[in-house]
Amino acid sequence: MLVYKPITLGPLKLSNRILMGSMHTGLEEANDGFKALAKFYAERAKGGAGLIVTGGISPNRRGALKPGGARLTSRRQVKDHSLITDAVHKEGGKICLQILHGGRYSYHPFNVGPSNIKAAINRFSPRSLSTRGVRKTVRQYSECAVLAKEAGYDGIEIMGSEGYLINQFLVTATNKRTDTYGGSFENRMRFALEIIQSIREKVGKDFAIIFRLSMLDLVNDGSSWSEIEILAKSLENHGVDAINTGIGWHEARIPTIATLVPRGGFAFVTQKLMGSVQIPLITTNRFNTIEACEEALASGCADMVSMARPFLADPEIVNKSKVNSNAVNTCIGCNQACLDHIFKNKIATCLVNPRASHEDKWPRQAKANVIKRVAVVGSGPAGLSATIEAARLGHSVTLFESNAEIGGQFNMAKSIPGKDEFNETLRYFDFKLKQLGVQVKLNTRAEIASLTDYDQIILATGVKPRKWTIPGSDSKEVVSYIDVLKGNVAVGKRVAIIGAGGIGFDVAEFLTHDETSQFLEEWGIDETLAERGGLKEPMPGQSNHHVEIFQRSEGKVGGKLGKTTGWIHRLQLKNKGVITRKCVEYQSFEQGHLTFKESGIEHRIAFDTVVVCAGQTSYAPLLDGLRAKGKSVISIGGALSASKLDAQRAIKEGLEAAYEISPWS
Repeated sequence: MLVYKPITLGPLKLSNRILMGSMHTGLEEANDGFKALAKFYAERAKGGAGLIVTGGISPNRRGALKPGGARLTSRRQVKDHSLITDAVHKEGGKICLQILHGGRYSYHPFNVGPSNIKAAINRFSPRSLSTRGVRKTVRQYSECAVLAKEAGYDGIEIMGSEGYLINQFLVTATNKRTDTYGGSFENRMRFALEIIQSIREKVGKDFAIIFRLSMLDLVNDGSSWSEIEILAKSLENHGVDAINTGIGWHEARIPTIATLVPRGGFAFVTQKLMGSVQIPLITTNRFNTIEACEEALASGCADMVSMARPFLADPEIVNKSKVNSNAVNTCIGCNQACLDHIFKNKIATCLVNPRASHEDKWPRQAKANVIKRVAVVGSGPAGLSATIEAARLGHSVTLFESNAEIGGQFNMAKSIPGKDEFNETLRYFDFKLKQLGVQVKLNTRAEIASLTDYDQIILATGVKPRKWTIPGSDSKEVVSYIDVLKGNVAVGKRVAIIGAGGIGFDVAEFLTHDETSQFLEEWGIDETLAERGGLKEPMPGQSNHHVEIFQRSEGKVGGKLGKTTGWIHRLQLKNKGVITRKCVEYQSFEQGHLTFKESGIEHRIAFDTVVVCAGQTSYAPLLDGLRAKGKSVISIGGALSASKLDAQRAIKEGLEAAYEISPWS
């Protein structure tokens, strides 16, 4: 396989072509965070990453992404970074520091940019750098690189994409300067080239330099393809050892890494640059399996492939894939526990792998000191997580499931357009159940009498849909989201969805999805790259249903969806013509008409089908009876509480329960 073929990247000799891409975890700013980062990166190096790139570290205070954000500006900080490099090298790995200056994206009042143009995603306006300030920043980049070399890093990656400072200098949308750093493209790329030239002069030839180049901005007045080629060739001439692909600015209104993006969906961009330079090119975005990486390499899309979130999901993805890809815990691209956490100033982790960034809290090598007979009731995400972790710790585990297959609500989630990656999670859980020798009892409803012989019982019986109680809510046209997603009912042309949470939006996407639509066309991405920024007129698919979503509360409809993906769902449905309503008071549903008040104004609208997505209630029918028998019971997931329940919470609670049931070491 080409993935496992060695490659030379400047002074670096890499054992394979998989790069663990840069991803901020929040540990960079946490107390004792560098100790945790050392373990985090060491585990990925041990797991087979050919090269690791750290999260973004600023070369000065103004470039930090938030107040107190990570930066490397002093020799006092070298010791902390050495913890990381020593740990990675001990496992035989190689690691580069990413140097990232946020520019106008830095979320604090001291941010700067090429011009005084505020970013749509930032409340703070940047101060325009003076010519002297630009040259000082160039020097600070090279000083940061020198410190990185002293700390033991094998090289650096310069973040020149995603709309950060260097990228802001490159395009006229954000660069209105009239000095030697503005105007012509030769001037606009001067900042990037001076940074590379200064760094190379300071660090010598035995230190790798990667440049992350924005090859597809996805914003108006972005770079043209000819400019991208000119810059790539100039970077090579100035001493860059490899070019990594950057896709989309953070303010772009086009998804670039969410689950709905096809696997390797932007590899065509890197492929267009292949042959223009002689140094290795790295492709990225939505590669989550080694098989997808292999396909990209074999088709000539790139020389290497970068994956970030997949290494959160499974630090051993490279090594496992050599033996059996079914053993890989695959990234589903949800962003819920990684990027959403970062935007909430929380430590990034992973929905399918809560251990990520918390390697010390739940050690992978731990074993139970007291072996117990454990019964887990319910095979949704919480129950599956508890089962495989308890079995891995050494317990004898039996899993009870009343249905004919494992998965619980995952089996509905995987039917949602753009969420088919949940199939991978179920495949992984199924593999682990067999590998760990778990006794799985399908089509078996657990009873109290059948559980009394177990030392420990974990209830993961899930939730039930909350009933909708208004006059007419028992009409045949009123159905549950469960029956819709399972295909148990016919849905009419005009549909009302009661509830604007995650389930309501999922049902809307399920009903409005056009099987013939293509991602690039639907979102207006110019595959020929003939237009600046790579944009063209979007062509959303047509829906077979007229859908309206109802929300009782005030505020943005769907405002509680994920920070980094909620806008995608709202925009996608808007493009499909879905109508959203808020501040709704339901009156009745009679003779096919829903009567309601919206912001105090009464409406009466005909609907063929009303889908109830009005929340869920906890379901734990065995709990009281088991406790009355004196049994040790832990409730997790929906059996514990339906409030704010999602797969992330469920899987984490399953992991916690497994470690709670007996002492371990």
